[in-house]
Amino acid sequence: MTQVLSRISGTGAALPAKSVENHEVASLLGIDPAYILRVSGIRTRRWGEAHETCSMLAEQAARQALEQAGCTPNDLDAIIVSTTSPDLLFPSTACLLQARLGVSGIPAFDCSASCSGFLYGLSMADRFLRAGMFHRCLVVASEVKSRSLDRDDLSTAILFGDGAGAAIVELSTKADCGIVSIRLHADGQYHDLVKVAGGGSRQPLSQAVLDNRAHTLRIQGATLFRVAVRRLQQAIIDHLAKEQWSVAELDQVIFHQANVRMITNLCQRLAISADRCVTMMEDVGNTSSASLPMALDFANRHQRVKNGSRILLGAFGGGLTWGTALIRWG
Repeated sequence: MTQVLSRISGTGAALPAKSVENHEVASLLGIDPAYILRVSGIRTRRWGEAHETCSMLAEQAARQALEQAGCTPNDLDAIIVSTTSPDLLFPSTACLLQARLGVSGIPAFDCSASCSGFLYGLSMADRFLRAGMFHRCLVVASEVKSRSLDRDDLSTAILFGDGAGAAIVELSTKADCGIVSIRLHADGQYHDLVKVAGGGSRQPLSQAVLDNRAHTLRIQGATLFRVAVRRLQQAIIDHLAKEQWSVAELDQVIFHQANVRMITNLCQRLAISADRCVTMMEDVGNTSSASLPMALDFANRHQRVKNGSRILLGAFGGGLTWGTALIRWG
């Protein structure tokens, strides 16, 4: 029996207009701009202006993906949005995106898995399609992390940027091309490593929360680095073994664009050469869950992937969450 696969038929990405260079961030922190580049690999990032919202960036990325896939919003059967920086607590950013795209009636919902969110959304779309529930899904990851940054916090202010990435996922017409499999993981015991403590029902927004800056993003970078790299490395090894792929067979590897040291470390551990690993954080920073689809779009539009290419996607994020996907492009 022929296996039914889904495929990514179009990708898109969007960024705010404003670039924030290292010297601007360094001046806020009182540090040397060269330090930022050295520890993160980032030269600049985009921070959205007041009118540039999560749903706005999501729409821009979605329309690019729709155009490349040769379809319109009316051809969609479902909309899934990954974000941890939504326009509103509710309704979902997916519903706001749906309104922006001018469609109604189809299901639209958000998923929250931090920087792994795109893989979580892609997995849901893949399973919906394989089950015969839908024929075409839009998966978008959109983040406006600059709104929750403490500009005086060295560990976060130098890293995060805003952006969105999108993919159209539909049933594959080729038996040997498409999303081979996606594997997802989480370990809640590490929930304190990356978080925004204030503003939820545990610590509702108050003057005390604002005074303590509990409404801003906090990260325990060193611990996160150790745990995330180890977990993602093992997940990749296990996933490749499950599908009987080898590292040598991978044509392109795309990791969550957290910082250059993490990606370099993973590539060294797995013996992945630099020419097979997509990196673009130098110009956009860490865009959380949007970084993976943005990097995929970059690879797609710069002919880094072609029909038959074997691709590995890998991400990790707050929760702790992590995941991998194996794709045969086409």
